[in-house]
Amino acid sequence: MQAHLHSHARRLIELRIAHADLDASVDHLARSAVPDELLLRRLKKRRLGLRDEIARLERLLEPQEPA
Repeated sequence: MQAHLHSHARRLIELRIAHADLDASVDHLARSAVPDELLLRRLKKRRLGLRDEIARLERLLEPQEPA
């Protein structure tokens, strides 16, 4: 079980780094003189998917509160 938690925690860190990288890419592309709208939409969609995956893993790692 302990190794399983570590793999989730590691994956969470990797996803957060990837999300931050995508965030920077989206910001940079959006500020360009003539942004590639299709690429911008794809990057934003990928960033949203990463955010959803991050939220899912955070729920797995958080201890469940008793009702």
